Amino acid sequence: MIDHITFGVSDFAASTRFYDRALAPLGVRRLFDVPPEHVGGARVTGYGDERPWFWIAEQDATRGKLHVALRAASRAAVNAFHDEALAAGGRDNGGPGVRPHYHPDYYGAFILDPDGHNIEAVCHAPG
Repeated sequence: MIDHITFGVSDFAASTRFYDRALAPLGVRRLFDVPPEHVGGARVTGYGDERPWFWIAEQDATRGKLHVALRAASRAAVNAFHDEALAAGGRDNGGPGVRPHYHPDYYGAFILDPDGHNIEAVCHAPG
């Protein structure tokens, strides 16, 4: 089981604006900013629900393919994630819908974040 993930972003302000808005429909919010003196002066922030588990850092921007799928409580939350992520400047990479090639109840939406990372919201509950 994964406890947390951290990846670097090229524009910290743009990324925090994006994630602050895009993750809200999933019940995920910014919870903690690491004091810069603990990370060599870089800005690092953690998102989560009860504790931070999704971290972005203003250093060593992650390059190449990165896909992160976040579980949504409902199909409506997947739809809201997609809408908010687009409104926050994300690019559509697959609108909300059933993906039966994964399993009959797989309902997901895909957005490219400001760095082009593929961020997904997925609900596994029957529709």
